[in-house]
Amino acid sequence: MPNPLDGNPQGRRTALAMSTIAFTVCFAVWTIFAIIGIQIRKDLNLSETQFGLLVGTPILTGSLIRVVLGIWTDRYGGRVVFTATMLAAAVATFFLTYATTYPQMLVAALGVGIAGGSFAVGVAYVSRWYPPEKQGTALGIFGAGNVGSAVTKFLAPLVLVAFGWHAVAQVWAGALVVMAIVFWFTTKDDPVLVERRRTGEKPKSTWLELEPLKNVQVWRFSLYYFFVFGAFVALALWLPQYLIKVYGVDIRAAGMIAAFFSVPASLFRAYGGHLSDVYGARRVMYWTFLVSVAATFVLSYPPTDYVIQGVNGPIAFHAEMGLIGFTVTVFILGFFMALGKAAVFKHIPVYYPGNVGSVGGLVGMIGGLGGFILPIVFGLLLDLTGLWTSCFMLLFLIALGSLTWMHFAVRQMEKETAGEKLAELPSFPEMQGMGQGVGKPVKESAAVLTDWRPEDKTFWSEKGRKIARRNLWLSIPALLLSFAIWQVWSVVVAKLPLVGFTFTTDQLFWLAALPGLSGATLRIFYSFMVPVFGGRLWTTLTTWSLIIPALGIGYAVQNPDTPYAILLLLALLCGFGGGNFASSMANISFFFPKAEKGNALALNAGLGNLGVSVVQFVVPLAITAGIFGSLGGDPAIVKSATGEAPLWLQNAGFFFVPFIILAALGNWFGMNDIASAKASFAEQAVIFQRKHNWIMCWLYTGTFGSFIGYSAGFPLLTKTLFPDVNVLQFAFLGPLVGALSRSGTGWLADKYGGARVTFWAFALMMIGVSGVLWFIGIKEQPNAFWGFFASFLLLFFATGVGNASTFQMIPAIMGKEMGRLMPQATPEQRRLQAEKESAAITGFTSAIAAFGAFFIPKGYGTSIAMTGGPEAALWAFLFFYVTCLAITWAVYTRKGGLLHDVERGRVSPVAATA
Repeated sequence: MPNPLDGNPQGRRTALAMSTIAFTVCFAVWTIFAIIGIQIRKDLNLSETQFGLLVGTPILTGSLIRVVLGIWTDRYGGRVVFTATMLAAAVATFFLTYATTYPQMLVAALGVGIAGGSFAVGVAYVSRWYPPEKQGTALGIFGAGNVGSAVTKFLAPLVLVAFGWHAVAQVWAGALVVMAIVFWFTTKDDPVLVERRRTGEKPKSTWLELEPLKNVQVWRFSLYYFFVFGAFVALALWLPQYLIKVYGVDIRAAGMIAAFFSVPASLFRAYGGHLSDVYGARRVMYWTFLVSVAATFVLSYPPTDYVIQGVNGPIAFHAEMGLIGFTVTVFILGFFMALGKAAVFKHIPVYYPGNVGSVGGLVGMIGGLGGFILPIVFGLLLDLTGLWTSCFMLLFLIALGSLTWMHFAVRQMEKETAGEKLAELPSFPEMQGMGQGVGKPVKESAAVLTDWRPEDKTFWSEKGRKIARRNLWLSIPALLLSFAIWQVWSVVVAKLPLVGFTFTTDQLFWLAALPGLSGATLRIFYSFMVPVFGGRLWTTLTTWSLIIPALGIGYAVQNPDTPYAILLLLALLCGFGGGNFASSMANISFFFPKAEKGNALALNAGLGNLGVSVVQFVVPLAITAGIFGSLGGDPAIVKSATGEAPLWLQNAGFFFVPFIILAALGNWFGMNDIASAKASFAEQAVIFQRKHNWIMCWLYTGTFGSFIGYSAGFPLLTKTLFPDVNVLQFAFLGPLVGALSRSGTGWLADKYGGARVTFWAFALMMIGVSGVLWFIGIKEQPNAFWGFFASFLLLFFATGVGNASTFQMIPAIMGKEMGRLMPQATPEQRRLQAEKESAAITGFTSAIAAFGAFFIPKGYGTSIAMTGGPEAALWAFLFFYVTCLAITWAVYTRKGGLLHDVERGRVSPVAATA
């Protein structure tokens, strides 16, 4: 029989996309009691155990019903069952608002739980659209609908505070009805069901569907899911009140911080499916359990006072995990739980292609029961021990037991098998006997370019240019948003005092500088990720990560009592945006030939750099209007030149959220991976032995480090030196000039040579800094600000030109160096190696240069604190530019320099490589 999956790729993509969105909505409803349950507990005066039972009841229904719904999906098709499930859950959720007593609440909660059964429906429906080698990734993407839990945590507190918990239930019920209608009219019946109808084949009986459940290995498999999914659901429900009780935060802050667990535990499930397809589910499960054991052990440690009898008397100290450490640890735990969830479900459609509904339903049911049982046990343990950390003690034991059981089962199978039979074992050897062994996973996708020859002029003109440009124009908006989130604090810090925050000038400079520190550090790692994981997947995930600081800032700035430590954490998380630049530039560098690489990188980086101007231009406007209505929170009333006015500072974060979502979806569905660009970290690490890697780090710090550092520090520096000037009216112009000069001058480097253009860029930067120093010295004179501002505009222009030209130098340098480094290699081997090393050097130099975003603002602050003015810092910058100019001339542009002949046309780049 022909493969029914081959003829309808559009239907396959639609089925996956709509199923994922529908599951997200269902999961948001399924975990609704995590937020509204807190208010209900207050209204009904419930005990901890009663509250745990109320929160867990929907989880019970959603778990028990999964086997039945899974079987129905196998028999009648996922489209009709999914739609009916959503409508039934919507009715129950709406009628929840009419419950007034605790027993009535429990009955209504049973109905709400129907939404949780949608998981078994979606697994069976989606898996029927994909071949086995792609089902891990597909089910991972579908499972990312767990992010519905974070949706509830982010949005439900806002609706609850504004309109009450009844409104939350009504809105969520309405969302289910709308989603059911959209799902029904946009999807089609799965290919297996269509083929069955065509041939007149009858579905299997219910007893045959249940036959595989007699296999004991299936139940062991379910235990793993009890932890990775059941514990996830339990913590998603438990964390808000844990944070309120243990750390004293309000419900909105608790929802935000709890989302640091829910978001990675959901979105990265897609990544876990990819890893399971490529590297095998067993390896992913080992990492999941190993990290989970470590994380839960750390989280389970209760606050403790120690007294040690020292030589000079007792030594007392206190050990307790703070809020920041807790948030980071649960983030890590959630990330690895996400990988584990995908790895578990990688197995089911492979071993039971005809029983995905029943087997997936059982495994999902056991996992869901964990979400029901564990919150109740958490409450009981708290009542019995009085320790809030007792919940993590229990999870530590479950994770350790699962790891031990899995390891000994694997070792036992491997001992009983040797030679070729060992290689034929499935990703989970302990599942032997459930089906035929699965060979090494194969990754085949239309998104992967297996034939990519940009230097072939025929290939490039007929096919390559179109694909490369599509990836470039999808990369640019994602990078623009990354820069916007990275630099949003440069605007926010200037407004914090207006809304009631009382921080010192040094504290404000720290908030402006920390995103630069974390962004630069992340770039070191991000620069090597594209060849390891693929540009499409990595760009999508890193774009999604921007939501975390964007929403976090939106919530945090609404309350002047938000601890400074939380703001520092959010400033560090904005570094996600800064890190994205390294991987984005490395990714785009693979797509273009040498003759167009400089301009392509200049466009990607230059238009991406516009994010700095966008944030400094748009945010001052967005914070003056309630663009999100009541969902965006109340404004702060601040004093202005015309009297009191409302200020929605939270919009500085919220404004970017919808654009981040659109960009991430565009990256996933529109970008490509290049098969020949794959390389491990070890293969790329050879750049640390290349002296030109370190030289270019120094030069790019002079250009890009200056651009991003001046962008971050200019608003606050100007406000400090010229307090009477409304700096936010002008601040965006500097980064705008720098971004446009970078994107508009890439052709100069392609035409005249990157090294020559870089030399003159540093000369202009020296003139610019000298002008800034001059006008600071006469800042009391009329119009001194305009001279100061013009000097900075010259600086920004020169940094933009230098940003483009330095990146053009890197592939030219490595193209020429390969002839010396690989004399025995073929021209094509040299070209591929030069491409890989150039991409890695591009990313790594951008990582080092990004520390300028920290050192320049911090240099201003330190100089002002020690000398009373910023002049000392600026003199240091001027000296640095002198060294950059001298190095550029001595190593690259002088007669006899590495690029002298190449840039003057005496040796072509192709000849230099060959």
